[in-house]
Amino acid sequence: MEVWGGNQRTDSGVIMPGMDAWVYSEPWQNDTAGGDVHYLSSCASGHFVRMLVADVSGHGNSVAKLANDLRLMMRRYVNDHDQQRFVCSLNREFTAASTGGIFATAVALTFDATTNKLLMCNAGHPPPLWYQSASKTWTYLQAENVGSANVPWGIEEGVDYDQFAVRLKVNDLVLCYTDSLIEARDMQGEVIGQAGLLSLVQQLGEPEPAGLVARILAAVDSHGQGSVNRDDVTCLLFRPNGLRPKVPYLDRLMGGPRVIADWCGVHFGWIGRPKA
Repeated sequence: MEVWGGNQRTDSGVIMPGMDAWVYSEPWQNDTAGGDVHYLSSCASGHFVRMLVADVSGHGNSVAKLANDLRLMMRRYVNDHDQQRFVCSLNREFTAASTGGIFATAVALTFDATTNKLLMCNAGHPPPLWYQSASKTWTYLQAENVGSANVPWGIEEGVDYDQFAVRLKVNDLVLCYTDSLIEARDMQGEVIGQAGLLSLVQQLGEPEPAGLVARILAAVDSHGQGSVNRDDVTCLLFRPNGLRPKVPYLDRLMGGPRVIADWCGVHFGWIGRPKA
């Protein structure tokens, strides 16, 4: 069930079972569409939410068609239970579709609303920011040992992407963003970088989620004289809200057989290509 998806201008928020989310996207120089792609999908029962933020190399209308094609690929594979398989399928198809050396970075996440468990795969994308409400601190959400396989889509078809899991707490915040934030330049012409962005968000004090993205963009603009607007800008912010969906008894009973079926599908090829 697609909640959001696209590569056009948007500024919206939504409350779902287990999660609140906000998305902001602004194509370069007020173009109608850009190279940043956001996607958020919730299963019909509200148990799982899948999110993805991708950045096609280039910006604005020049790469808008390929970015929209990438969104359609996401829709085709979004019901694949295995996130790593989902990410590998997108890389394979994007590599076949892209030309002229165009690639895309991406971060894909699957959130389990019943346990607050978050799975993440990173394809050469800037790591999300993670606000831990218990300690009131910001860090980057990334694996301790980043594997060499985490390369952008469109470079090599047969990449096996790494995946790792974290357990979020209610009112923790995760911010996914495209590289316009870390590639903005400061007063001396130097890029802000990941360290600079982390320092900026730490200076904002205790975050208010509904206005956080606007405050971060304003801080980056102020620090870099508006240079964040020299590229497509997309931010996806979400937090666990504790509104966990009820799991029907039949679903709990069938959980084991479904896991076995998924495993057999991967290892014996029982699962065909998902329909669009």
